[in-house]
Amino acid sequence: MSNEFRNLLKKVGSGNHTSENLSRIEACQATKMMLLGEATPAQIGAFLISQRIKRPTGEELAGMLDAYDELGPKLQFVSGERPAIILGIPYDGRTRTAPISPVTALLLATVGQPVVMHGGDRLPTKYGLPIVEVFQGLGVDWKRLTLSESQMVFEQTGIGFVYTPKHFPLNNSMWEYREQLGKRPPFATMELIWCPYAGKAHVIAGFVHPPTEAMFREALGLRGVAQFTTVKGLEGSCDLPRDRTAIIGLSTGNSQIERLQLAPRDYGFTSKNVSLDSTEGLLSDMRAILLGEKLELMETALWNGGFYLWRCGICGNMQEGIAKAEELFNCGAVAEKLQEVIRVVSSVQQTLFQHI
Repeated sequence: MSNEFRNLLKKVGSGNHTSENLSRIEACQATKMMLLGEATPAQIGAFLISQRIKRPTGEELAGMLDAYDELGPKLQFVSGERPAIILGIPYDGRTRTAPISPVTALLLATVGQPVVMHGGDRLPTKYGLPIVEVFQGLGVDWKRLTLSESQMVFEQTGIGFVYTPKHFPLNNSMWEYREQLGKRPPFATMELIWCPYAGKAHVIAGFVHPPTEAMFREALGLRGVAQFTTVKGLEGSCDLPRDRTAIIGLSTGNSQIERLQLAPRDYGFTSKNVSLDSTEGLLSDMRAILLGEKLELMETALWNGGFYLWRCGICGNMQEGIAKAEELFNCGAVAEKLQEVIRVVSSVQQTLFQHI
């Protein structure tokens, strides 16, 4: 048993009237001790559920991120004028609405905007469809790549993926606790703003509850992240909804945000999210829209693509972004980017295999 960890546990687990928030340094220490197995299973379980009941502060999230920054993997800087977009996506996946972020990533990479994604397999508590599985169905198997191989793909195509089960094995130990507790621990919130990239980055984070967005702002501000975007998105992701006004926070450079509200109908889109009926159906629709077919999912792709092309500075406004996205889908440029990623992944694996 770790007496040092017990003292930290006592602070957060003493109940509504006497519990205390951890400092940033203490939150970093606690996270490192859990990841490294220095705390006992009983201590880790108690800490995670106590933190969930108490709710983490932005300062505590910053400390958790400090620990991930020290112990976790990073894709290295790639040259270019634009900061990499970091798409923070819920690790327990999607169950109700069709994810569009893989298509968005391909679209952005097509116009030279680097994108970094991260995540794992079907995980608790939702066991929803993860992004890595969507890419796998499209022909890109990030699971087989080492971190150095993913770096090579990132450098050549503009898309990189940190597959946490392979690239961050210390993090794997925490998933058993998450399953046994049956609730998302504070790590689930922190993951949304984790940046496994060593260069200048623009963090995109989805949220469900407004207090979470406030925690994001505080944590990112403490860590000196000046460029970020928050999205009240589908199932906590950074995919813009179509069944309601999209509520978005744009960083202003001082840890504050400028509020933006986008109504799909104002841009000619129907107010309906595409449901996730099956993985096979989603993949079929994604392949079709990459070839320019006018399916319902295309509206979602254009709605999100238009916003992110504008937000990244590729286009001057939303209307230009939507028109540019439609042009890139229709001419086959995004489909070709997918084929490029497939080719590079295969080439990287073959090259390294020959040197073994």
